[in-house]
Amino acid sequence: MSIKSIVRELKEMKDGIGNISRRGLEGKHWRGRARSHIAPDETPAETDQIEQGRWANLPQELLLDIVRRVEESETSWPARAVVVHCASVCRSWREITKEIVKTPEQCGRLTFPISLKQPGHRESPIQCFIKRDTATSTFLLYYGLVPSEGENDKLLLAARKIRRATCTDFIVSLVSDDFSRASNTYVGKLRSNFLGTKFTMYDSEPTFEVPMQTQHASRMSRRFHSRQVSPRLPACNYSIGAVTYELNVLRSRGPRRMHCIMHSIPMSSIEEGGTVPTLTSLSETFGGHCPQLSTSKGKESVSDISSPSPAQSPVLAQGSEEPLVLKEQGP
Repeated sequence: MSIKSIVRELKEMKDGIGNISRRGLEGKHWRGRARSHIAPDETPAETDQIEQGRWANLPQELLLDIVRRVEESETSWPARAVVVHCASVCRSWREITKEIVKTPEQCGRLTFPISLKQPGHRESPIQCFIKRDTATSTFLLYYGLVPSEGENDKLLLAARKIRRATCTDFIVSLVSDDFSRASNTYVGKLRSNFLGTKFTMYDSEPTFEVPMQTQHASRMSRRFHSRQVSPRLPACNYSIGAVTYELNVLRSRGPRRMHCIMHSIPMSSIEEGGTVPTLTSLSETFGGHCPQLSTSKGKESVSDISSPSPAQSPVLAQGSEEPLVLKEQGP
């Protein structure tokens, strides 16, 4: 049997795997998502009680060969959705697929939602374009250089602009129809000041591993009561970077000098042999615990998002390395 035949049969069997309750649960989840949406990288809580189906009994050597061939042959979207289908068959298929699929820094390709939070390839940039909908104040980021004729482009991220009294927020999500913080598609936000000259980037989860003792301490000192926060509601946003533009009196006719600070990327990463901290999976429970990590001043918590000032943004995990700073040279 050819690889294409196996993949075709997998697509047909996808809705028939497991019991009736799981089909109803997943069907409701997938119908509410856009066609180009990447499935969130999370595992259902009751997977141990769900029947995996006959495809879970394939020999591991055969399964490795099938998934490896599919991953090597389908390198671009929308054809690469087949790799996501392989990870959706059952638990064993998902683990094998995650083991075979490499990070964007290694292969230069996007596959799962976690790929959007991982470092990109150092030699070849990933080309994208943005569509703007002024009626709904939304911005859609698509994979590719130009829009396709069939409008079957790969949606990567969506943002909605929300004006406030003293600032403007851009809420970022994996889908274009749900920007709620309680959703598992919530990614983070971008906040600008009133003049639009200072921007602070926030992530819904830390970009580094949090020590267990820090997590334990956060349970005792976090400001949100467990009964007041939804189980999937992220209680805080983590500042990961800031971009500042010098005020230009000539407006668009003059150059704008930019100053960028990436708190989640160490300065050593741009040196020869340098590495960047890489997430391997998204948080299973967004609202589980919000660890309070020390900031550059050592007095305030990362969970305090009341001020978008870059000076109050956190440094790296243990503060042992300086964050990456980029400055635009003048003309």
